[in-house]
This record gives sequence, C-alpha cells and structure tokens, in this order.
Amino acid sequence: MAHDNPKTIATINFKGGVGKTTVTWCLGDVLSEFSDARVLLFDLDAQMSLTQAIGLNEDGHTLEPEFQNWYEASTSRQRTIFNALDRFTNRTQHFDFPVGFDFIYRLTENLHFVPSVEDLYWQELEVFDRDAVKDFIRRLLGKIINSRKLPRYDFVLFDCPPSFTLLSYSVLSCCDLILIPVNPDFFASKGTNLILNSLKMRIEPFPIPRIGVFMNKAKTRGTPTKETRFYMEEVRLVCENAAKMQQIKTKFFESWIPERVGVKRAIKSGGVPTDLREPFQRLWQEVMEYMP
Repeated sequence: MAHDNPKTIATINFKGGVGKTTVTWCLGDVLSEFSDARVLLFDLDAQMSLTQAIGLNEDGHTLEPEFQNWYEASTSRQRTIFNALDRFTNRTQHFDFPVGFDFIYRLTENLHFVPSVEDLYWQELEVFDRDAVKDFIRRLLGKIINSRKLPRYDFVLFDCPPSFTLLSYSVLSCCDLILIPVNPDFFASKGTNLILNSLKMRIEPFPIPRIGVFMNKAKTRGTPTKETRFYMEEVRLVCENAAKMQQIKTKFFESWIPERVGVKRAIKSGGVPTDLREPFQRLWQEVMEYMP
C-alpha cells in the first residue's frame, strides 16, 4: 500500500546570511523531537552548508567518522542526490534509481537527511535541460513515499540554494509551502518584494504554493526592538500587497526567531538551544495552521 504524501516545505531566500540553513534544521529538529513526526531534510545547495554543519567535527575541518564512512559509501555506490538527478535526466534510461538508507542518512530515529554533494555545482551552471529537471523532485519523492525500505515521512524540508537553480524550480513547483526567513535590515522589505515577484514569474505555469514570511535574527530586549518592529511592519505590508494585488497566497507570520550568536552551533551541540525551542515551536504552530 502506498504511503500518504508528506507535507513539503522549501526554505528559500536569495540573500545569503539570513539563517535559511539554520532555520531549516532547527524546524526539523524541533518537529522530530517534540512530536511523533518523522522528518526528512534535503540539502540542495552546492555550497553544502547544511551538510557540513551536520557532518563536520567540532574542529570544523574533518568529518565525523560515522558520517564520513556513510558519505564515502554513498558516493562510491553512486547513491547521491546528484546521481539521482543525472539518472533522471538521462533520456536513454528509465528512472530506476533505488532509494534506501544508502541514499538517506539517519541522524536520529525521527530525523533523516539527504546530504548535498559538490557535483550539484554543475546543475547551477544549468548544464541540465529545464524541462528535463522540472519533475525530478516530484518523482524522487514518489519513490521515497512508495519505498518499502523507508519509513513514512510526515514532513520533508528542503534547504534550497541562495539562487534560483533548476533544482529550486523542481522543488518550488511541487511543494506545499515556501518559507522565507528575513532579517531586520534595509533589505528586508525590498528583498521580500523581489523574491515574491521572482517566484511568480519563475514558477508559472505551475501554481504558486502558499508562501510564509517571518522575521529571523530579530533583535530583542525580551520583545523585538523598535527597529525590528519597524522592519516587521514593512515586510507585513509587502506580503499583504502581494496577496491583494498579485493574488499570491502570502502570509507574514506573527512568530519571530530572536538573534542568538550560538545558534550556528546548535547542530553540533545536541539540538536547538533551550531558549530557542519555544520560538521555533510557535513558528511551527503558525506554519501548521497555514499549511494547505
């Protein structure tokens, strides 16, 4: 019997440094730890930020032995995300790419992970045909959902690259929700407007998924500072305007994630820092209420 389809969420922002990768992992960690949900994370960025954060030792230069052994075996067996993409776009072959735990790495019982590889750099140069790639993620998820070797995933979270690549197109054209973290700075409202306009042009003729925008790295003194609240209101107006004028289902979430210097070490320190769990749980509650 086929599994139910998981809810799919893509985290994007075309501006680097907004905390996109950390947000993706923190949401996955909070969800998998504080509920019975099984979560699958994808790192689709050729810069491999999430993969390195998960796989590197504390020294920041070497991989943890367990992950390194698995990663080397996955690469040698051609079971990486790039191998799957290459097989899918090969018109002379059937897409018979097998999915199992040589393709998916088990971080915890409920949190699993598909790492990135440097070879994804080539798809950023668009050596693959756009039409050939557009259904890739949809088909790959279909294999994962129907595999007898894998558990039923409740949620799939995608950490997308900070640019619009073919893989981004493949993800965004089939996901349930696009999640956009923004920072309290001059680029917040202008960047949000740019992203929303770009998504509408790039995803069509596919339906545009629901879009959720929230403030990350909010400067606070118990509550958001006056400056942060100013940028939050600006972004809220951009979202409301996009919903009204462009008919894009866009919502600015009331939840905000405070700025924490140590959050970058969350992945290596055993989980989301205690003082950030509640903000991420609040954000997730809003996400669930907004999801189709």
